Amino acid sequence: MNIQNIETFQIAIPLHTPFKTALRTVTVAESIVVKLTCDNGVVGYGEAPPTHVITGDSLPSINYAITKIFKPQLLGESLRNREQVFEKLYKSAVGNTSAKAAVDMAIYDCIAQQARMPLSEFLGGYSNAIETDYTVSVNSPEEMADDAQRYIHNGFSVLKVKVGKDKIATDIERIKAIRKRIGSNALIRLDANQGWHAKEAVRAIGKMEELGLDIELVEQPVKAYDIEGLKYVTENTETPIMADESVFSAYDAKRVLELGAADLINIKLMKAGGIHEAVRIAKLAHIYGVECMVGSMIETKIGITAAAHFAASQPNVNRYDFDAPLMLAEDLIEGGITYNESDIELGNRTGLGINKVNDRFIVE
Repeated sequence: MNIQNIETFQIAIPLHTPFKTALRTVTVAESIVVKLTCDNGVVGYGEAPPTHVITGDSLPSINYAITKIFKPQLLGESLRNREQVFEKLYKSAVGNTSAKAAVDMAIYDCIAQQARMPLSEFLGGYSNAIETDYTVSVNSPEEMADDAQRYIHNGFSVLKVKVGKDKIATDIERIKAIRKRIGSNALIRLDANQGWHAKEAVRAIGKMEELGLDIELVEQPVKAYDIEGLKYVTENTETPIMADESVFSAYDAKRVLELGAADLINIKLMKAGGIHEAVRIAKLAHIYGVECMVGSMIETKIGITAAAHFAASQPNVNRYDFDAPLMLAEDLIEGGITYNESDIELGNRTGLGINKVNDRFIVE
């Protein structure tokens, strides 16, 4: 089974509600979709959204990397020797993690189809039960409380609340308003998106602990490069701290784990460069006894399906942030994962189980 062709398409789908974090506001989901065709007729799909403020990738850079760098390197390569294929992919360019992830997931889609297994089973087959959280965008305390109440009413029991955009006092008011509105049963996890400094993060988290706001975890409170600051926050708070932007690769994870700089790790395919490296990160964290979340950027069901299959295959992945397709006005594909409120079903189709890409979202 050799790689015969790699094609790319740019797509754009509006969000039904703007997605706001400390780093950016998104109103339209844009991606480069990869279609990888093998000489035996098997077709695999992947995607890469541009997330300039996290990965540095843009639509033109993603498309260039795939079509001008990866494609010439990979055409004709046999997927029976997948370690060689992934080595070529990862060594062909520095960075470009989202572009690599799109090709990586298309390769895995083809391999699992050839093995006649759903990708989650091919990767390990650990679990079939996935419950996603739903993200509350950063807005005024009252608006965020309204949104949180609506998501709970819609069947979600875990909320990921964005903070870190302005004053910490305002962030605390946001969480107080949400907790008052939704009660004590739902889980609240915070994502500061690098929005705080280490000492103010400790003060903010400590205050929330004093107020009994019952925060499950705080994700990436400090700048991605500030591993010492991340360690300081972890050591000086009771609430578990999760590394996100600080961990792109297994090398990054090794540093965080060796230093005890975080209690948890958030793995994203767009940071890791795909499933191949994501598996290495998860297994390394497992050796250290560290649990992981698998999250995503603003992706369509192609990328989230790949991430969900990876997440379900690993024993130490027990938190899931896969709400992005629910934010889109329409679905890009037929097939892939399906949602029943917060529950995600992987299905039993081979590979990613993608039947069709809706052509009307392709940007000419």
